[in-house]
Amino acid sequence: MTFFEDIAQGLDRDGIESRVNDDTMFVPITSDLEIQFAEIDPLLPAANVYIAAADVDEDDENFEAMLVSVVFSVEDAVATVGRYVATDQVVTVLRDLLEGTDERIGDLEFFQDAVDPNLVRAEVGDNSELQVQVEVLEGVPTAVVQFIALGATYDDLVDQAIDELWESDGEATLSPEDRHRLFADLQNEAIDNDEVLDLGAFSDFDRLFDVLSLAADHAADWEEQLAPFDDDLDEEPDVYDIYGEDDGDDDERDEDDLDDDFDEDDDFEDEDDDLDEDDEDFDDLEDEEFEDEEVDSLKS
Repeated sequence: MTFFEDIAQGLDRDGIESRVNDDTMFVPITSDLEIQFAEIDPLLPAANVYIAAADVDEDDENFEAMLVSVVFSVEDAVATVGRYVATDQVVTVLRDLLEGTDERIGDLEFFQDAVDPNLVRAEVGDNSELQVQVEVLEGVPTAVVQFIALGATYDDLVDQAIDELWESDGEATLSPEDRHRLFADLQNEAIDNDEVLDLGAFSDFDRLFDVLSLAADHAADWEEQLAPFDDDLDEEPDVYDIYGEDDGDDDERDEDDLDDDFDEDDDFEDEDDDLDEDDEDFDDLEDEEFEDEEVDSLKS
């Protein structure tokens, strides 16, 4: 079997269609985009990987294929296609959220985050947000959903930022990117006062829209229940040593016992000295008796 035939079988197992024309394999990603494999070594094997517009003929002067990688095995080729398919699914879901194409989220108006293009937000309740982060996790397009009850200071911070923008020097204008960063910084500054309710991660995007619809319906209820915790609960509990005074007494007793031990040792030393003196007296007595015996024997 040829390299392309092996790749085609690998793609078929993942439910991805492909076709071969001469020395090029075409794999459609979307109606507008396709991946092209151009074999450059049938023995190694190896193939260049291109991204090209699917609706433009190769003979058209506007046709352009961009080289993005080189693959050397069936596994590499299938993984490359899988990454582009997953990325396209992420883009599609983000577009559906931003445009509100699904009627289940008709009451939600999502907007794209100023810093992270894969994050979209929608205002719900009186002072809360639904946040959806859509990205490829371990090769699988996944949406992570959070309900965030914004802190009471968030509106004040926004008003402060607006005032600073109006009061800024007329000659120093901020670009749209700078303005986005300014509000993103405010968001990060206020995040400490936010209460977050994790709603889960979803690779089934049909279920994702059901969850978002339910979240919109329960936003006011969740917002009311997500009251900030008392700061006192975050503090470390006081630990009282109920035996603290006893420990001090024990230390004193230990010192007294140690002193007594030293006194006993002194007594033992005194007794040893007395015994040594007695032994010396006994030795002197024996010496005197021995001398007396010698004298008597000489007299005899």
